[in-house]
Amino acid sequence: MQTWLIKLIKYRRWLIAFAGVALAGFAAWLIFGVFAVHLLFIDDEVNEDVPDFLIATPDASVTSVQPVQPDASAQQPDTDLPATNLPDTGAQQLDTSVPDTTTQQSGSANTEVSSVFVDRSHPTSGDVTVLSGADGRRVLRFENFKTDNGPDLDVYLSAAAPDAPASEFDDDFINLGDLKGNIGNQNYEIPLEVDLEHYSTVVIWCVRFGVAFGVADLA
Repeated sequence: MQTWLIKLIKYRRWLIAFAGVALAGFAAWLIFGVFAVHLLFIDDEVNEDVPDFLIATPDASVTSVQPVQPDASAQQPDTDLPATNLPDTGAQQLDTSVPDTTTQQSGSANTEVSSVFVDRSHPTSGDVTVLSGADGRRVLRFENFKTDNGPDLDVYLSAAAPDAPASEFDDDFINLGDLKGNIGNQNYEIPLEVDLEHYSTVVIWCVRFGVAFGVADLA
């Protein structure tokens, strides 16, 4: 018994050191792996343009007729010829017009609704609009957007009101995908079947911790 106690006392420094390393590793895993605290000090900035499919394609070319002025230097017909040799004035005249082809743009994306972000658990700001194209497709677009960075941030369209408790935002929602960046202009395509009168709240949602960083009211 005394031998085991002597050995334990002898190696206690190693045991203490090992326990300290294990505790430090666990703390690092919590801080960086679970809570991702380092992301609060790192910005992911994006700058996307309006998607091409929202910008209407050119219409078919419109042809307009421009008259051509006669060339004064051209040779004039001989009026001294017998009447039987004169051209038949009743015949179809040669079309000397030159087609002028111009393209007309049918316009740009239509803005269906616009709003602004407000804070929930983190400072969040920027403009949000729903843009639609000629083919009916829609995009949720962020401009001048800024929020804090964090782990597992997604973009939700929620049926809950903007001032609802955070726990209600993921009860009835549409997930438009991962947040592309915590700063900058970005686009998220809205499925055709989504009813924006029902899913009228945009939520920057932290999936890992069930926290709403910011919201915008499309209603």
